[in-house]
Amino acid sequence: MDSIPRKRPKSETKTPKRNPKSSPSSIRSLLEPSENFFPSKEEFLRLLTVLLVACAVAFTCNFISKYLSSNPKPFCDSNFDSIDSDLDLCEPCPINGECYQGKLLCNHGFRKQGTLCVEDGEINESTKKLVGHFERKVCEAYAHNECYATGEIWVSENDVWKELRVNGFLNNLDEQAYNFVKGKAVEAVTELLEKRTNSNGIIELKCPESLVESYKPLTCRIHQWLLQHILIISSSCAMLVGCAILYRKIRRKRYFSSRVEELYEQVCDFLEENAVASNSADTSNCEPWVIASQLRDHLLLPRERRDPLLWSKVEELIQEDSRIDRYPKIVKGEQKVVWEWQVEGSLSLSKLKKRRETQKKVRKIIDSNTSLQENYNRKIAETSY
Repeated sequence: MDSIPRKRPKSETKTPKRNPKSSPSSIRSLLEPSENFFPSKEEFLRLLTVLLVACAVAFTCNFISKYLSSNPKPFCDSNFDSIDSDLDLCEPCPINGECYQGKLLCNHGFRKQGTLCVEDGEINESTKKLVGHFERKVCEAYAHNECYATGEIWVSENDVWKELRVNGFLNNLDEQAYNFVKGKAVEAVTELLEKRTNSNGIIELKCPESLVESYKPLTCRIHQWLLQHILIISSSCAMLVGCAILYRKIRRKRYFSSRVEELYEQVCDFLEENAVASNSADTSNCEPWVIASQLRDHLLLPRERRDPLLWSKVEELIQEDSRIDRYPKIVKGEQKVVWEWQVEGSLSLSKLKKRRETQKKVRKIIDSNTSLQENYNRKIAETSY
């Protein structure tokens, strides 16, 4: 028998497909959040309550941890042999400390910091000051001994301690702390300074050579350096003085030779011009010769007249010159040595040119003065009318 086809219910009917090009209102409805997106007032209060409870629990846990940490485990006794299982009951005693009945007592020079004993900064500073005082006292004494022979090379250790006590050094420490600082200072001083025991059983200290130099005054160091290098310094100074003297002699010799040549040229120029002037018609009363002593006093400077060697060198050059004649002559009843130029009219071109320029300048001055005088006379004549 053929089956009769059943009709599908309305719920099973296929829904029609949406158009891909939907309207703007449908897109807006998809983008907007639903009404159940934000929590309600009751849910917000419930969330706030949970947060407050969590904060209270965290605060309580923090308080309990601080309370437990403020009451740490007691310290194990110093003479107690710790076993791993006993470390949970007590804290091991730290280094530089003593523990008794669960309490920690740090040694001198150390202070308690948590469960440890650390060095006390004030004690260390006091120790450094004490060692510095020892170094300065001992090294200054040795430095004065080397510089001025007034100090001691070996200084008694007891004398330094007595001086410290008298000056009130480290009075801010009690006796026990002072003894501890003293012990540490003695150890440091022993490593820093040289130490010995004299025949009387007294401990003495000496500053090493590497430190004593820094305590010497500057003048002392300069003096010692000069003494150590006296040979080098003296030889250098002698060499410098010798070089200076040699340079001065060479310079003086050069000046002397140049001055002699200059005087010789001046004598030749003077004799030559005098010879030309004596031959001219305007100066017929001029003698062709010149007295040598008068020419010398005319050319030499006052300080050069004290050196007879200078003019004697000029006379030697004059004697070797064939243009100049030297002969004795009686002048005003006295016998004088005169010099005379033997070449007539032998002025050089440069001298002639210079002489002409001088004559031109003189003529210009005379002409200007003449014109000024004429103008002055003309003005006076005009004002008189």
